[in-house]
Order: sequence, then structure tokens, then C-alpha cells
Amino acid sequence: MKTKVIIFAALAVLPCLCACNRLAKERRFAADCMNEEVVADSTTVVATVKQGRLAGYRTAGVNIFKGIPYAKARRFMAPEAPDVWTGIRSCRAYGPTCPQAIRTGWQSDEAAFAFNWNDGHAGEDCLRLNIWTRGLGDHKKRPVMVWLHGGGFAAGSGQELPAYDGTNLAREGDVVVVTVNHRLNVLGFLDLSAFGEKYGKSGNAGLLDLVESLRWIKDNIRSFGGDPDNVTIFGQSGGGGKVSTLLAMPAAKGLFHKAIIESGSQLKCMDREYSRRIGIDVVKKLELNASNIGRIAEIPYERLLAAGEEAIKEEKAEALKRGWKGFIFGWGPVVDGDILPQHPFSPAAPAQSKDIPIIIGTTLNEFCASAYVPALRNLPEEAVMKQVRQRYGNLTDDYLKAFGEAYPGYKPNDLLDIDLTFRPMAIEQARLKEAQHGAPVYMYLFTWQSPAMNGIWRATHCMEIPFVFDNTALQAGMTGNGLQARALAKKMSRAWINFAKTGKPTAHDLPAWEPYTGTKGATLLFDNTCAMRYNHDTKLIKIARQCPQKPK
Repeated sequence: MKTKVIIFAALAVLPCLCACNRLAKERRFAADCMNEEVVADSTTVVATVKQGRLAGYRTAGVNIFKGIPYAKARRFMAPEAPDVWTGIRSCRAYGPTCPQAIRTGWQSDEAAFAFNWNDGHAGEDCLRLNIWTRGLGDHKKRPVMVWLHGGGFAAGSGQELPAYDGTNLAREGDVVVVTVNHRLNVLGFLDLSAFGEKYGKSGNAGLLDLVESLRWIKDNIRSFGGDPDNVTIFGQSGGGGKVSTLLAMPAAKGLFHKAIIESGSQLKCMDREYSRRIGIDVVKKLELNASNIGRIAEIPYERLLAAGEEAIKEEKAEALKRGWKGFIFGWGPVVDGDILPQHPFSPAAPAQSKDIPIIIGTTLNEFCASAYVPALRNLPEEAVMKQVRQRYGNLTDDYLKAFGEAYPGYKPNDLLDIDLTFRPMAIEQARLKEAQHGAPVYMYLFTWQSPAMNGIWRATHCMEIPFVFDNTALQAGMTGNGLQARALAKKMSRAWINFAKTGKPTAHDLPAWEPYTGTKGATLLFDNTCAMRYNHDTKLIKIARQCPQKPK
């Protein structure tokens, strides 16, 4: 009897001992990193690429190169190969970010604390990339993970969030991590094709930048210990939209082999009808015409952007009057019949990427209003129900029943905070991918609720990024960086690493992640306890689709 008691007591204590052991190891490693030497001479951390030699620096066992030019481009023109250089070029600091509108998020102290953006310095010479790798010229074939940043197609950069740092992924997974800057907004997606063949590719210039970055990686990544035949592109929000679109671009075929789309399932892009109208309107606002259109290359950026934003606002208002229904209007890729022959996932998944395995997922709360509007955080149930009835009308009772089945024990605010916009698009994208009967597609839902700042952020848009990169400490204002956050980050980052290595998202302490099928609807929930769920919210999403949010 005593023996059994001792055994049961030992089993009860074991998880605590394991957790404490992990915590002790993490603390020792963190202390080691704080004392880590930084090697930044121009003899040991040097790589050779087609354009010349470049110097980076080494810390925590990882070689880091920043601000590497992968291409150059004149305004509204397709990118070209970068210039060569002599000597050794220093690549130790992030390069220019694409010019963009001033970030309004800084006006919120809460958001500024949580996101802690790095907006860098802007410049039109922004076609730069950053690399993290454990090896230099060692002839190893490490998987390459290319991160495409968020911010829609209008803002952001490859350094925008602290969580984008590739050190932990590169060190723990022995992969090569790359982040990319490219042209955005009016510089990357102003469609001037109505003004002649010279500007025929201007509406997709930003996408062509991404293709050029992948070509550069294919040509040069061996110097950084990477395998050009095992490249995974992954991105969140607008980055997920970029991944979605690259899957359908003929010029990108063969440049990557796996894809991950986080909260950015883009089914459709801009129709040329609307993109051209915007372009024509911008030229008029700048007091130019077909005879002197070449002067647009000299217009100050601020004036150019202002004309573009005004044109988008006016044209969208007209499009809504004519019955336009879509998700993105304005800066974004254009279905031009050439660079982008079709919408990425409408009416079907692109045939060219049939054999590419994909992970698709969203966060539970995405853009929940209560995260950004304090008055909405503790609404009384009556106020919540008023909003629910306004949207769902005579389907309110059906909605409440389906919500309870999907999320038992929900709180009133959940009725407003749980996302029913991004997940339906992700499911549709997964359904179309699975219908090809090609490479598998895996679905996830990030449901972990952050305790940071009294839990206001929940599982908001961007919350999964620090977990994917194993950077909950660098984004601690958002994650809290507690023991549970760090444990989940180890699981999630390992699943991403293993997917990049093998095409299968496996990790210790994760359940077997089943591919998605329309019949079973398998979705892995990432939380303190990760679990597979099957069609858990199918009824709820069906009702939400009958009562879509009205475009603003």
C-alpha cells in the first residue's frame, strides 16, 4: 500500500518537476544569451553571393545578415538584379522600409506597449532581405523559411515586430530564416496600365519584388547553409495574402515548396476594372495625362500617396453603389491575365501549386473590437444581445444555439469577440485546396488567451506570431511571456520547423495533426492543452455567412 502511495505521489509531482526543469534551463539559456559575445569582424562572418561579399555578425550561435539588397527597381517598373559591389559590404543593420502612411497605432499606449513596432527608416531603395542561419558555406542543406510580413499590401516591413527576429527558429530548428521588404501601397500596387505597355506591370510591382527575392534566395542561399530546393514561404495577415497570391503566380512556380498562411487567406484580388480606374483617377489628381505621364516618377512620395488614398476612397464608394462585394479594395495584387492570370482561390485553388502542402489557420479573436475599445470590454449581456440581434435578426436563436455547441461555457462578450470573418475564408481556402486531391492541407485555430494587460488582447490578430517564432519574450507586452506561453511557443514553433523540413507539422506534446478534409473538418486548436476538433463550428459559420458584416 505504501509503495502505491509513493508511486502516485511521484507521478503527481513529475509534471511539476519537468516544468521546473524546463524553466531552469530557459533561465540558464537566457542568462547565457545576455552574456553572449557578438562577433562582428569582417573575416569570420562573411558570405559570398552573386553580387559580392558581405559581412554580418554572430551571436547566440546564429549568423545574422541584415539589409541585403536582393534587387533594385525604378518607380512602377519591374525589379531588376541588384548592382554588384567590390570589397566587403557591411550587412549588419536593417535596410530601408518601403515608405508608407504614418502608423496610427502609436496613438494608443496599450497597443504601442503590446506591439512595440520597429518602423525603421523609410526609403524607396527598399528591396532588402534579412537572414538568420547557424551555418555559413558548410554545404549543409537546411530548410529555408521565408517570412512575408503583414500590414496588408500597404504597410509593414520584415522588421516591423520584435517577434519577426529569426534567431530562435534558426538556432533551435537549424533552419535558415529570411524576412523580406518590398514595395507597398502606391509604389507597389498602383495600376498605370491604362497609360501604355511601359506601365503594364505596375499594378503588381510589389508581387514581382517578392518573386525576385525568391529568385535571389534560390541563387544564393547555399552560401548561408540553406537548401534552395526546400523553401517554405509563410506569412501572417497581409503576409498570408501574399502567400496565397504567390501560390497562383506562374513566375513563382518552383521557387518554393511549402506554404503557411496565418490569418490571411486571400481568395480574390483586385479586378483590373477597379485598379485601372484608381490609376486613372490618381493621374488626374496629380494633374498629369498620357502625354506627360513620365513625370509621375518625380512626384514627391507624400503627394503620390495622398492622391492614391483619395482615389481609392472615391472609387470604393462608387463600387459599393454598383454592388461590389469583396474583402480588399485598393492597394493589392491585380488579376491582369499575365502576372496574375486568375484570382488565387476563386473559383478554384491554383493548379500550379497542387503538389505544395499548406498550413492554413486563424486566431480565435482576430480583430475583436474590445481589444481596442475599452468601453466594449465588459458590456452587460443586454448590450451584447442588442448587437447580436441587429446582425442576426430572426436567426438569433439559431446563432446562439450553434455558438453554444461550438464554444460551450462561453461568456457574453465572446458573442462579439470570436472571429467569424477570417476563419470562414480560411475554411473555404482549405476546402478548395483539399478538392484538388493533391498535397495535404492542415488547419489550425489559435485559441490561447493572453493574460497580458488583464487579458485585453485575448487571441487577437498577430497573437500567434511570437509563438511561431518562439519569441514570446521579445513580444512580452503582448504575450506576458509566462511559463504557459513559453511552453506553447516551443510546440508551435517546432511544428512550423518540422513542416518546413518534412511537409508534416509534427511536434512533441502535440496531438497527431490530421490533414483537413471537407468531411471531417479537422482543425488543431493551439492552447495550453492542444487538441484536434472536427467541424466544431460548422453550423455557426453557416449562420454567419447568411448574415455577413457589411463592407465599410
